[in-house]
Amino acid sequence: MPYDASLDEQLFAKSAETEAGRITVSVYSYNNGAKKIQVTRENKDQEGNYRFTKLGRLNKAEAQDVMRLMNEALAQM
Repeated sequence: MPYDASLDEQLFAKSAETEAGRITVSVYSYNNGAKKIQVTRENKDQEGNYRFTKLGRLNKAEAQDVMRLMNEALAQM
């Protein structure tokens, strides 16, 4: 069965902003299935638009923000 975006329900999403971009922690449920956490990073380009990039390594401040957001996301699960 191929992925169907209409079956993917976002239950929670919060972002932590930095000068370079933002990191978002979300909770999704696909087709009323198990709730799962997704963590994404978006960096700003020269025009200030956000572009998806791999999460990669986190500095201490980013890790603290992600931990706070993960705790909020876990409360939604």
